[in-house]
Amino acid sequence: MSYRSIIIGHITNDINTDCEGNTEEMAGGAILYCTAAATALGHEVAAVTKLPVTERARVLELNIEPDNIFCTEGEAACDMVNTYLTPDKERRNSVCESAGTPFTAEDIPDEETDVIHFAGLVYGDFDSDMIIAASEQAAVAVDLQGFLRHVKDDGTMELRDWEEKEDIIPYITYLKADAAEAEILTGTSDRREAAKIMYEWGADEIVITHNTEVLVFDGDDFYTCPIRSRNLSGRTGRGDTTFASYVCERQDFEIDEALLLATATVSLKMETPGPFNGTREDVKDYINEFYRDCID
Repeated sequence: MSYRSIIIGHITNDINTDCEGNTEEMAGGAILYCTAAATALGHEVAAVTKLPVTERARVLELNIEPDNIFCTEGEAACDMVNTYLTPDKERRNSVCESAGTPFTAEDIPDEETDVIHFAGLVYGDFDSDMIIAASEQAAVAVDLQGFLRHVKDDGTMELRDWEEKEDIIPYITYLKADAAEAEILTGTSDRREAAKIMYEWGADEIVITHNTEVLVFDGDDFYTCPIRSRNLSGRTGRGDTTFASYVCERQDFEIDEALLLATATVSLKMETPGPFNGTREDVKDYINEFYRDCID
């Protein structure tokens, strides 16, 4: 089997409470949002996850063919409690009640793929050897959340710098951070300056998400595309949807085209809670309605 992307990460059980006190229990995890977006856009992707036998039913939440799911046995599953502090869900308190069993290089399936995408949730999901091993098989995409978000003893989480960044980033093709993560990693709140620094460390393309736009830097030029969601009821999964869409589209299109498609996809996705459940045609229609000024 040949895949556009092999996406690796934990499927979580999330308990989410909004700023008005409404609580909902649902499946989550970067891998859920990533696979949904990539598949909706027409890309063949595989999902690699790790679960205890008692939690194997979580794989049913993935919207891809069972033959494309690689689930190995782990001792623990990942469980999260999220309390959103604002209506736009930009600010939240998150508690990791249980971290999933870490992945190892042996968990990467020996399958043909364009990209191996590390969709981690917390520090410890992956080790550096996994990235090096993956880079020998395909292009590597890394979401920095899985390398910066540390779980403290009480389950709360905080962003910390990645000590191995300058040793490992040269093995990464596509490196993604949100604005806060980019600042922690580089020490600057200027997103363009942060992108330059990350590029100088060795990644080929830098993707930085923000609530107003998505930015890409390839070492020569900056590319930006505005987020134009009409509401933010589906804010959760913004970065995951963006990055998976961009990485998959980038295999066929130039940066500006891939960025437009990815940003329109996440803008449409954020109007509805849960993983993206539209189609490529829905995204094209959305572009024609809301992004006419971005079409050459």
